[in-house]
Amino acid sequence: MLLELMQGTEAGGFVIIQDSASYCGRHLLWSFINAALKREEDVHVLGFEVSEEELKKELSESCLQSQTPRTKPVTLVIDSLSWILRHLSPPDVCRSLQQLKRGGAVRTILGLLHSDLHQRGLVRSVCHLATSVVTVTPGFRGHEAVANITRRAKSGKVMQDEEIFRYKEDLSVSIQSKPSRAETADTNPDESEVDPTANLTFNLRLSDTEREAKKKLPLPFVFSKEKKSALLHSGPGSGRIVYEPDANDDYDQEDPDDDLDV
Repeated sequence: MLLELMQGTEAGGFVIIQDSASYCGRHLLWSFINAALKREEDVHVLGFEVSEEELKKELSESCLQSQTPRTKPVTLVIDSLSWILRHLSPPDVCRSLQQLKRGGAVRTILGLLHSDLHQRGLVRSVCHLATSVVTVTPGFRGHEAVANITRRAKSGKVMQDEEIFRYKEDLSVSIQSKPSRAETADTNPDESEVDPTANLTFNLRLSDTEREAKKKLPLPFVFSKEKKSALLHSGPGSGRIVYEPDANDDYDQEDPDDDLDV
């Protein structure tokens, strides 16, 4: 899925690369930029944390010198969203990103977000605007990294994937494999499944014999045929109500309210 995102086949996409102090996602951002330049797209970079000279040094010279007279798709790169969010009002930033997505002038938006610099609620709000979020963490072996990808299709369907990747000399990305369950369990022992009923002093599960006895147990609100028959058909000696009209019961069917002083 990471390579599909880098190919930029979906117009109107907003991709957030989310990193932290444990692993920097800027190299992956540069890989996205390099892929867009190879597709001969116009790339506009709003750089707040890295100088223009350092960025050009990392990118392919052949891609930077590519010039064609035709109109090209535009990719907007924000390096980084964290710098903007720390200097501007978050609601204004989210509103501007939403307008850029809907405006049509920009084909793709790429943003780098340092998640550990902000509160979780703010990170979730910004990532909710994105069509794809790539969270990068250190890999299990040297020069490898792990990408946890959440992609939201136009239909509303959400797809998730996890891939191990590494960078090539030309800044392209090579997918190595998917993390195995054994590696995940070794690196995240606290996230292993724990049985919450393991240390209880009573048993929450029924044996086969107890389950059969439960099925045969009559419920208190369910009447048997014999009980229904006894209630519906009164036998000898059962009580009844007899009403005898009193002399004051002057009831006129034609005028039911005759006895009222109206």
